[in-house]
Amino acid sequence: ANERKQEVSPVLPRAVQHRLDTMSEVDVATSVFIVVCGVVGVLFAIYQFRLIAKISLEATGDDSSFRLLADNNNQHSLIEIYNAIRLGADSFLHAEYKICLIFVVTFGTLVFFLTSRVPNDSGSGTHADWQQGGLTALAFVIGALTSIVSGYLGMKVAVFSNARTTISALDPVAPWTKSFNTAFRAGGVMGYSLCGISLITLYILCIAFNQVFSFAESPRTARALFESIAGFGLGGSSIALFGRVGGGIYTKAADVGADLVGKVEKNIPEDDPRNPATIADNVGDNVGDIAGMGADLFGSFAESTCAALVLSATSSELQSNFGTMLFPLVISAIGILTCILTSFVATNISPVKKGEDVEKVLKVQLILSTVLLTPLLALASWLFIPEEFSFDVKPEGVLETQTWWGVFICLLAGLWSGLLTGLITEYYTSHSYRPVREVAESSETGSATLIIYGLALGYKSAIIPVFLLALTVFASFYLCGLYGVSLAALGMLSSLSIGLTIDAYGPITDNAGGIAEMAELGKEIRDITDTLDAAGNTTAAIGKGFAIGSAALVSLSLFGAYITRVAKVLNVAGPDGKPLPPTVNVLQPIVFAFLLIGAMLPYWFSALTMKSVGIAAKAMVQEVRYQFETIEGIMENRAKPDYKRCVEISTQASLREMIAPGALVMLSPILTGYIFGVHALSGLLAGSLVSSVQLALSASNTGGAWDNAKKYIEAGGLGEGKGKGSEFHKAAVVGDTVGDPLKDTSGPALNILMKLMAIISLVFANSFANFAAPQAGDASGTWAGY
Repeated sequence: ANERKQEVSPVLPRAVQHRLDTMSEVDVATSVFIVVCGVVGVLFAIYQFRLIAKISLEATGDDSSFRLLADNNNQHSLIEIYNAIRLGADSFLHAEYKICLIFVVTFGTLVFFLTSRVPNDSGSGTHADWQQGGLTALAFVIGALTSIVSGYLGMKVAVFSNARTTISALDPVAPWTKSFNTAFRAGGVMGYSLCGISLITLYILCIAFNQVFSFAESPRTARALFESIAGFGLGGSSIALFGRVGGGIYTKAADVGADLVGKVEKNIPEDDPRNPATIADNVGDNVGDIAGMGADLFGSFAESTCAALVLSATSSELQSNFGTMLFPLVISAIGILTCILTSFVATNISPVKKGEDVEKVLKVQLILSTVLLTPLLALASWLFIPEEFSFDVKPEGVLETQTWWGVFICLLAGLWSGLLTGLITEYYTSHSYRPVREVAESSETGSATLIIYGLALGYKSAIIPVFLLALTVFASFYLCGLYGVSLAALGMLSSLSIGLTIDAYGPITDNAGGIAEMAELGKEIRDITDTLDAAGNTTAAIGKGFAIGSAALVSLSLFGAYITRVAKVLNVAGPDGKPLPPTVNVLQPIVFAFLLIGAMLPYWFSALTMKSVGIAAKAMVQEVRYQFETIEGIMENRAKPDYKRCVEISTQASLREMIAPGALVMLSPILTGYIFGVHALSGLLAGSLVSSVQLALSASNTGGAWDNAKKYIEAGGLGEGKGKGSEFHKAAVVGDTVGDPLKDTSGPALNILMKLMAIISLVFANSFANFAAPQAGDASGTWAGY
């Protein structure tokens, strides 16, 4: 069976065959499968977009929805609001991406020079390898540009679809089905285009770089191949930092300003057109929750794949053919096809027909995709992985020989722990369940007790997900070592297409509700969009739990790849002359000291992002108050607020305030690695990972619980006289406002801190190990406690 699975068809993929003797064997079927799945994903995204584009924003005689708009004289207002949101989102992303491009050029140059010094084959000394440095820098630039394109496409499609979702809710025949399908398909455009483009790009990089560093030539060239490709993950995660932090500050500055003045002081609805910050608030949903989230999860895909590729290069059996080496890409390819099939259940087979169906249909997507992927991942493991394989060097406590079924269990553990983490997150953040209702009931005694209950809920909500992650890590590590942990991350991300679809669905329906409110389309339409949005809030919380869990596994797999790489560079051997397994000794003074420092970094990072939101929100509150005081007739609808000024405040504040948190994340591993050495950096990474997981889960779930407690009160959940405008509601608005930066800025951005620090360490591992100050050219180290 092993021989049968190892059979491959040798082909020569290069156009100019100038290295025939050293050409690697490429599994044609694997290559075709990966490329076809990527192309199908992109084509399906285009198909979804064309369906959305059929909904016109211009009135036509045959369009019953627009006849309703024309009757209510709201068409002009709706298009005006749509254009304001579109222009605001465009202006922010253009300004942000200008900064990103400057960063890409500057940091890409640094990557080129720092990764061009590589260890000699003898194990002592280094030499300049400009090819490896150049390819790593090229991969970094391509990863960054792919991340920018992914975020920009997602944002453009979301803005394109928000007003069309509102219009679909006006349909007299099937308003629930049409409005849900519009928002869901818009999310699908982002999900499938991002996954398809990412898969194709990474495959092309593997094939192109293989022409320089042939995986079949020697273990050294195989390692050089995938260490160069690791730059792709670094590029994606770097842009995700700007998207998550900058977008998060933008959206929450606008949201807090709109809530505190509009809801609490002026007692007007959330998306009332009289509120000067309402356009900025809706713009923020797109630049933070769409562009930022898309870049974040693209980074997770790129980094987990790169970690698996780097680790697979340390196994001679996994290097037996290119198809086996590309197994991580096969997992993502299978996920795209499975999620496409799953999506038809939501839009065609069992569509939404009434409000009660929305949350159920979305949840079925998550469960069904997981169930369908289970046997397919088992089949892929059996087909692509050898019966038995092993690694050159592996940590203690790991099975001596790895198997294909062990690989499947790693994938299965990641896949199902991701789903369970999402469902547990839903339990703690949805007002359909007791925890959030308890938080809402605590508003009876004011905002203080509501905040106390919400904090307790957030801390408690981290317990079960952490146990699930611990179980996943243990099983994966035991069965397949660090490679197994990277596969667990890929298993969790195998349903990324549908996860991104559902994540993007939430902000789109939120915008649709805001447009309906501002265009004054009536209570029936707002009820539909509010129901869609409420389900989107719950699924957004599920998505955040999923993203945090996958970020933890990705970070650990990158950490493992870093430790493995450093062990190779330092060439540490035991008394028998054989290489020692890669280990981190926590009892070394320098490691333990930086373990504590690493555990502190997430709190430092959160402090910076929280204060940034506070500074930006303060400026927004002052502007909104100023407009209410100086522009006569706003409250009577006789004058329009200056929406543009609020958009400018959010844009300027977010771009200014994202610099300090970004510098902290990027400089911490670089300064630690060069000044204190690879052992200190190991402690820093371990501490930051362990601390970030708990803090991210509790922050995100606390904010989500406060948000849905407020919505529960607004829906009349506490009874008559305790809804909108009551003291109960005002207390809930305060809690929701406090929770906004927790759930949409600090919490999600901690994903980037975990992953980016680890991928920087991996990419610069050679440089740290050879040029760090403590080593001073001596691998043994002479100071700092080791």
